Amino acid sequence: MKTVKIIGVPEHFNLPWHLAIDEGAFEDRGIKLSWTDIPEGTGKMCELLNQKETDLAIILTEGIVKSITEGNQVKIIQEYIASPLLWGIHVDANSTYKSLNELKGTTAAISRFGSGSHLMAYVQAKQMGWETEKLKFNLVNNLDGAIESLTTAKADYFMWERFTTKPLVDSGIFRHLGNCPTPWPCFVLVGTDEFLSENMTLVKHIQEIINTYTTEFKQIPRIDATLANKYHQKLEDIQDWLHITEWSQKQLPETMLLKVQDTLKELDLIDKSIPVSKILN
Repeated sequence: MKTVKIIGVPEHFNLPWHLAIDEGAFEDRGIKLSWTDIPEGTGKMCELLNQKETDLAIILTEGIVKSITEGNQVKIIQEYIASPLLWGIHVDANSTYKSLNELKGTTAAISRFGSGSHLMAYVQAKQMGWETEKLKFNLVNNLDGAIESLTTAKADYFMWERFTTKPLVDSGIFRHLGNCPTPWPCFVLVGTDEFLSENMTLVKHIQEIINTYTTEFKQIPRIDATLANKYHQKLEDIQDWLHITEWSQKQLPETMLLKVQDTLKELDLIDKSIPVSKILN
């Protein structure tokens, strides 16, 4: 039995992996897939990949592309979620901010530099016509850190996946001011170069299994109720999320990868674009 380490965020996007593990789909192929939740998100996952503390990851597209251009020895194996990620923009429930325009010049809470919450703050600022070089950040590590940061006014707003943060809005901790969808497919499956070079057949088995699960995922009876219960969401919110979310079973299109790099370069978040062949497996 070959042990393979994989990491991802503890969010509803990744339930197909947990179902496949629980049902023994990987073990049937001689693979012990060891999953670890990383609540800190993409910035932390990039570090773990760089340190070779994991073999695979389900990670945000823009975050891993930036990391690869900076020398992280990782390749994108395939697109995992084909649809955009809907980033909710949140303030403390007792904050005086009533519109996105009022956030100009304020401080954003981010989990880590190079994380989605960091990179998407630039995308959002550009869309609003703000000067991105004047953005200010407060490092908060994870969702609990963001709550503490906003409630103590160390930061003014926080961007995180809309549906993951919805319970905090419903409970009166955050107030939701708006959304910023990613301009590209949001999650990809990646692996370290070392692992991929030594285990290509095994990786193909893993792809076949997860792609079977994601193809059939929305057809699972009462999957909306399962998701709502497991991730502490309202049923109607999960139904809305399922409606806008599409899993993928193919490689990330080269045109989309070029768009990600062009956007990051335009925002001065990467120094240069690199050939597609150095990013895609």
